[in-house]
Amino acid sequence: MTTLNNINSKHLNEAPYTSIAFLLKPKGLIGYITNTASVRQALEKMRFHGYTAMPVITEDGQFYGTINEGDFLWYLIHEQITDMKDVEEVYLKDIMRHSWNPPVTIDVDLTYVLERILDQNFVPVVDDRNKFMGIITRKSVLMYYQDMNR
Repeated sequence: MTTLNNINSKHLNEAPYTSIAFLLKPKGLIGYITNTASVRQALEKMRFHGYTAMPVITEDGQFYGTINEGDFLWYLIHEQITDMKDVEEVYLKDIMRHSWNPPVTIDVDLTYVLERILDQNFVPVVDDRNKFMGIITRKSVLMYYQDMNR
């Protein structure tokens, strides 16, 4: 069974693809949310999709960042919020950490994506204008290398 710890330079050299495009889950097939959504809307969407983290984009499709359960938890604790009605007027753009899980471009080296996927469930992918294209998941990377070893 292939795990991220078992993938080494030999696997990378044998990989038939050097582009990450074949690993991309397109924007239309995943859940994401806009930075103008309320905290409540975002929590409901994450719960609906079963996600622990979700890409956030602007209204015009620019990648804005990634929000995760911890961001919500720390905000709720810091603000001492106990009623979800209190977060209907609080927006994602007001609580997000922008430096967490930065995007990569579609032409990034596969090795770099492997390094990033060790620490994240997914890596966001943008085009050269910072338009959100989709994500590369840890599962898609593992499945790719598992298929290579068959």
